[in-house]
Amino acid sequence: MAVCLTFHKSQCGAALFVSLIFLLLLTIIGVVGMQGAVMQEKMAGNSKFKNQSFQYAEAALREGEGLIASDVNAVNIAACTQCVGNNCRAPDWSSISVSSGTCDVWRSASDGNSYYQLQKLGPSTDAVNVVNGEVVTLFRVTAVASVGGVTTALESIYAKN
Repeated sequence: MAVCLTFHKSQCGAALFVSLIFLLLLTIIGVVGMQGAVMQEKMAGNSKFKNQSFQYAEAALREGEGLIASDVNAVNIAACTQCVGNNCRAPDWSSISVSSGTCDVWRSASDGNSYYQLQKLGPSTDAVNVVNGEVVTLFRVTAVASVGGVTTALESIYAKN
C-alpha cells in the first residue's frame, strides 16, 4: 500500500500521470519525425536511380550515334533498310532481346547497363542544322536503360550525309 505524503490525497500520482502524457507526446513526435525521414530517404534513392538510368540511356544514345557517324561502320550503315509504315514507329522496349546486326535490332551498349536500336528513316533535304537542300539520311536512335525499377527511354534523330 503506497502512502501519499502530501496534504491533499487527490494529488497523489499526478506527477507520474503528467510525465507519462509528455512521454507519449514525445514518442508520437519521434515516430512522425522518423516517418518523414524514411520518406525522404526513399525519395533520395528514387532520384538517384532516375539519374543513373538517365545517364546510362544517354551514354547508349551517344554510342548509337557514334556507330552511325563512324567511317568503320559505313558499309553496315549503308546496308540498313529504310523503314516503311508501321515499321517506322519507335521500337518496343518492354521486352528487349539483344541480337547481332546494325539496324532494327537491340544492341547492348558497352556499359552493359543499357541498350540501343538504330532505324533508318530515309533521305531528307530539310534536316535541322544541315544546309537547306543538302540530301542527308535520317536515322532514329532509341536508347533504354533500367536501374532500380526506373526505366528511361531516349530518342534522337541523327542526320548522316
